[in-house]
Amino acid sequence: MNQLDALKQFTTVVADTGDFHQMAAYQPQDATTNPSLILKAVQKPEYRPLLVETVARFRQNSLAEQMDRLLVRFGCEILAIIPGRVSTEVDARLSFDTAATVARAEQLIELYQAEGIHSDRVLIKVAATWEGIAAARQLEQHGIHTNLTLLFSFCQAVACGQARVQLISPFVGRIYDWYKKTAGPAWVEADRAGANDPGVMSVAQIYQYYKKFGIATEVMGASFRNLGQITALAGCDLLTISPELLAGLAASDAPLVRTLDAGAAQALDLASVRYDEAGFRLALNEDAMATEKLAEGIRAFCADAARLDQLLLAV
Repeated sequence: MNQLDALKQFTTVVADTGDFHQMAAYQPQDATTNPSLILKAVQKPEYRPLLVETVARFRQNSLAEQMDRLLVRFGCEILAIIPGRVSTEVDARLSFDTAATVARAEQLIELYQAEGIHSDRVLIKVAATWEGIAAARQLEQHGIHTNLTLLFSFCQAVACGQARVQLISPFVGRIYDWYKKTAGPAWVEADRAGANDPGVMSVAQIYQYYKKFGIATEVMGASFRNLGQITALAGCDLLTISPELLAGLAASDAPLVRTLDAGAAQALDLASVRYDEAGFRLALNEDAMATEKLAEGIRAFCADAARLDQLLLAV
């Protein structure tokens, strides 16, 4: 049994790509997209027609609607391949606007429903800012399920659990990147690999806390840099993995054991935590890594959304 098949025994495997032609080979349950992945995909010749067709049909509509229709078009193509859910992201430029995020999410669901897709097969991705989490709380109350992304800290995870969001995506690789860059020459890769990887440690802490206190929100590790980070989180509810790393897992027959277990988490001595807005903002501010990576991630997604706007205008 290769490592990909072994991982599927413990964890729901999710494809992290907008390139749906690559998905079928790995038979993922779910799939995630984001503005950067869609931007990358539409610049490939095989996906150019989706961009052109979308603009041709909806050129008279707002640029925001054209973008959402393009995202939904990719989502529908992906859902024709996978049996589960697709995550589609609200424009990152709305990350600090609760009302606008709710409205845009509702629009995305309406577009999916117009294509015959039930809302249960869609997760709306929202940045895990305080405003994004507040929007997700409202959406969940209205039956629209959410995936809180750009999640780097324990306080973000706790607030998402309080909001009863469907799923969170803690970013393993970007946490790893920050600590490695900050350590500089003092970084010893072998000492910070596997269970000692700071990104892996962050996801494990969140997973154990959720399971200890019966929080139903699903934990989906994301943003991986190497296979070791993935195998160190075997047993996590879900892991979203790029096609390149999915191929690496499929090519390896090295042993893979479960490292995260909900039953074992029950025995841990953990304290329950709650955050109001002021406490959340202070806790996030105290975490330099999370503060920097959240801001950096939103800036990058905003830039790619703007580039996607330009591609739509250029058609």
